[in-house]
Amino acid sequence: MTRLLLRHARLATFDGPTGWGLVDDGALLVDGGRIAWLGPDAGLPALQADAELDLHGALLTPGLIDAHTHLVYGGDRAAEFEQRLQGASYEEIARAGGGIRSTVAATRAASEAQLFTEAAARARALMRDGVTTIEVKSGYGLSEDAEARCLRVARRLGTELPITVRTTSLAAHALPHEYAGRADDYIDEACRWLAGQHAEGLVDAVDAFCDTIGFTPAQTRRVFDAARALGLPVKLHAEQLSNQHGAALAASYDALSCDHLEHLDGDGIAAMNAAGTVAMLLPGAFYFLRETKLPPVAALREAGVPIAIATDHSPGSSPALSLLLMLNMACTLFRLTPEEAWRGVTVNAARALGLADRGRLAVGLRADLVAWDAAHPRDIAYRFGHNPCQRVWCAGIETQPA
Repeated sequence: MTRLLLRHARLATFDGPTGWGLVDDGALLVDGGRIAWLGPDAGLPALQADAELDLHGALLTPGLIDAHTHLVYGGDRAAEFEQRLQGASYEEIARAGGGIRSTVAATRAASEAQLFTEAAARARALMRDGVTTIEVKSGYGLSEDAEARCLRVARRLGTELPITVRTTSLAAHALPHEYAGRADDYIDEACRWLAGQHAEGLVDAVDAFCDTIGFTPAQTRRVFDAARALGLPVKLHAEQLSNQHGAALAASYDALSCDHLEHLDGDGIAAMNAAGTVAMLLPGAFYFLRETKLPPVAALREAGVPIAIATDHSPGSSPALSLLLMLNMACTLFRLTPEEAWRGVTVNAARALGLADRGRLAVGLRADLVAWDAAHPRDIAYRFGHNPCQRVWCAGIETQPA
């Protein structure tokens, strides 16, 4: 594999518990897809490189990580967007048979090829923002065959596109119409499907939606028990619409992350802190659903709970395909500092996926890199509607998403 030397860049390493980790006029050597050396260009030792590239002062950061997406689905929900603007709530639409169930119908009707084509287009849009790792959930099939099909599409994204894809089984996303009034029976089936998904190598983690229009804590616990029996880590859509104490439940299973969290309380924060669970904040959904209750950012910060940021790309609650926009939204809506927002799409996003080999620039880590036309990372969080991404490398190989 080519040894690539990148020179004359401003490095933002994020290597350390705080700070940008800036190295002015830095250099970085990639060998075998990993970072072999980095530091000031003036201190560059004698190195053998197959290729050398002068970045002319560009900002070089870790590749961005979108650690919560629902990229694989059929159809759209633009009509529901209009309904909400006419006064209907997200919960009212869901209870009337819209919401997730309408996407389930469209997803079941779509072919695997169609699902892949549409999901790949969404993934490429994220890649153009400098995203090098994504998490993709199922949850819009809600049958054994359809859930497996969605997970196969997600796996295929990671083999056919130059991007890392982590897959999450989210069969406990909503109750399909054929199980109306039989939620416990459906959970029994979802737990059974999980074993088959795992045997087929389709799943890296397990998620559930624990809320008033989702599943109860007791039902969520059954899903997590099934995941634990298979050795799979868990995460949870928690405390988005109400406080079901799902975050504390998830933390008791050492969850990788709890996501949304607008109604999170102090007990949930304490449990997450003790378990090392990441708080995954989703400003796109907060904005799109016109929520007014902010997640408890100050309390999370004070407790030392790591905060991650993601697009939550989905047809009904966050049809966003720009992680750069989420950087700005996290700052403007949730009052994160630019550094916190950046760590939310690098260091802490990697942690939310259980990936210790990326999210920072440090020797030995995977060479997922982005060169930006910017002087400082805060400039990228400051602007929106502007993409300064110049070049992207995944494991040291330059990519050019169409």
